[in-house]
Amino acid sequence: MTTLSFTKTSRFTKAPARLGKAGTAAAVVVAIAVFAAIFGPWLAPGNPDLPDLQIAWVGPAAGHLLGFDFEGRDVLSRLLAGAQSAMLGPLAVVVLAMAGGTAFALISAWRRGATDAVISSGMDVLFAFPGILLAVLAATVFGAGLVAAAVALSIAYLPYVARVLRAAALKERNQPYVQALEVQGASVPRICLTHILPNMSRMIVAQATVLFGYAMVDLAAISFLGLGVQPPAANWGVMISENEPGILQGYPLPALAAAACVVFVVIAVNVLGERLLEGEGHR
Repeated sequence: MTTLSFTKTSRFTKAPARLGKAGTAAAVVVAIAVFAAIFGPWLAPGNPDLPDLQIAWVGPAAGHLLGFDFEGRDVLSRLLAGAQSAMLGPLAVVVLAMAGGTAFALISAWRRGATDAVISSGMDVLFAFPGILLAVLAATVFGAGLVAAAVALSIAYLPYVARVLRAAALKERNQPYVQALEVQGASVPRICLTHILPNMSRMIVAQATVLFGYAMVDLAAISFLGLGVQPPAANWGVMISENEPGILQGYPLPALAAAACVVFVVIAVNVLGERLLEGEGHR
């Protein structure tokens, strides 16, 4: 019992990962994006959906820092309003993919043998389907929209999550404290949920942040193709698609502003994920 208590305590009292300056800056960018996603519609200085063709493509002006888009709608207002769907969609993908991938990883690591082989084979099949292709198929079958695209992407991301976390789960499964808990008669769900899963938490968070960046890019691309969020709803991918002609006409700011939001958030979550993974590697 003394050895068990020492082992468990030492595993749960690891020093937190040091983010460094780049990681801290990335965390600040992510925090701003989350704040905009929650409060953006109320912070918008104007109506994001109210068109006025008389001021279409007008550049920055007093009270309108980013000017107006191709229909004369305030670009800053649409960026703030569009942050909600731009962040909520990837979040839904991450939650679904991480939940499913973590469950498959734990089952594979615990049961091993035939169960592990079957799950691994299923994951290999899913690897053959790119996320964008599944989203296009989902939009064809269920209709264009954010829900169908998010579900399709979460299914496509499952094997990536399961494969990475399976290795971490196997490592935990072979630890002496797990064997000691089995000897004491602890149930499998209790061991997995209260011991193995918490010890994988940093890896899970790191994978989730990296996956969020991929999901944001894919959902923006799907909306750009007209299969995700539908106009006139504000969304960063939709704004890039709608204002693309302005780039060639000498009015690039509306499209570039939306693209910059996607790029900055994706870079920030990727940097944050890398810092967390580095902390995991030094455990």
